Amino acid sequence: MSLRPARLAGTITVPANKSVAQRALIASALAGERLADPPQLRIENPGADIVSTAHAMADLGALSIDVLTDDLLVATCYGAPETLGAPDSPLVLDCGNSGTGMRLLMGALAGLLADREGAVTLTGDSSLSSRPMERVAAPLREMGARIETSKGTAPVTITGPAPLHSIDIELPVPSAQVLAALCFAALAAPGTTRITLPGPSRDHTERFFAFCGVDIRREGAPQTRTTITGPARLALREFSVPGDESSAAFWLVAATIHPDADLTLPSVGLNPTRTALIATLRHMGADITVTPDDTTGPEPSGTIEVRSAPLLSPITIAGAETADLIDELPILALAMAGAGGTSELRDAAEMRVKESDRIALTCAMLTAAGIDVTETPDGWRITGSPRRYPSADAPPVTIRTDGDHRIAMAAAILTASQLAPRAIIADDPHCAAVSYPGFAADLAAVTERRDAPQQ
Repeated sequence: MSLRPARLAGTITVPANKSVAQRALIASALAGERLADPPQLRIENPGADIVSTAHAMADLGALSIDVLTDDLLVATCYGAPETLGAPDSPLVLDCGNSGTGMRLLMGALAGLLADREGAVTLTGDSSLSSRPMERVAAPLREMGARIETSKGTAPVTITGPAPLHSIDIELPVPSAQVLAALCFAALAAPGTTRITLPGPSRDHTERFFAFCGVDIRREGAPQTRTTITGPARLALREFSVPGDESSAAFWLVAATIHPDADLTLPSVGLNPTRTALIATLRHMGADITVTPDDTTGPEPSGTIEVRSAPLLSPITIAGAETADLIDELPILALAMAGAGGTSELRDAAEMRVKESDRIALTCAMLTAAGIDVTETPDGWRITGSPRRYPSADAPPVTIRTDGDHRIAMAAAILTASQLAPRAIIADDPHCAAVSYPGFAADLAAVTERRDAPQQ
């Protein structure tokens, strides 16, 4: 279904931050012992990835799921599980489509199995099973972990006992997921582990560990070094997870490029390593106001208000900026398409090994919409236009998503923003539920006057 609203207006509560929620869920197994007074974790609007990780941790025995609806997940976190499978009969945990869940669990399980006999196998859906896991497994092996992948991908089996030791390692790419996996493992590794990244990355792990009482430090810019001394224990604390910055990105771009829009997004995460899109859109000419919340959890949050911008300037994204925006690049492409002039994305080859080849699919989507785009090996060039199309004069076009939630949502925003003369319809709109199950309902809720549905 496609919507082409004359106006976008209202308030949207975006799903919980996946990165923060999954770190908190996985930490439920790392308290060091069964907790006499277990804390609760409250996650509003959980997506499928968060739910998959919660079920995996429940199957592990580290938590119980007390409430699970489309709007709310409440889990009680009990601490270290009592059993962890056996080498000849591994416990199998299904991570669904969550690459974050699988990669972080590899590190957490390496720590849990450092001094315990057992084995755990991590599986996932077909998309996750095609994504690279050796980038996490290899440095964990350097720490002493026993990890087997299936030709570099899932299923992944972690076996114990396999004592860990601290390491001093330089990672080839600034991956927050690899960093987090190593930090989880370092909790069980005697000595000081130092992890150096060649550029900036998200600091959700450092913030969460510090919130839970772990001595962890992050230094340097743009090259960063994270230092953690083990053994250490996470002292779990209750907090509410803020809204996801990457989910908010769709509405920031939608309101910016739509000719008549005014949206409010309350309680969105404002982690400084995740606000690059706000800065980028403002640089292009977007009208965005941020009001910080008074928060006590590990992450800052606030209310974001965004209104239509009459004319956007083109922009070039490369190097560290690309890394900062890696998950938001498909939707940022729409802002580039709505700008007056030629914008360029470089150094984004990592997009080709996400849930899909996001470079190819984003360029195909824009081409189907009649937008001037050239695909390059590590990005694209887009010649944009400030012109908008209040009505769909050309017949609709269905585009491939390969089950990628961000491509499906970008297609819906492309149509809703009046950016193209035709409706762009995702072949699998339901895959948005991976991160944002209420996306279609939220789009309908802020729509004022719409075209008849197009199938």
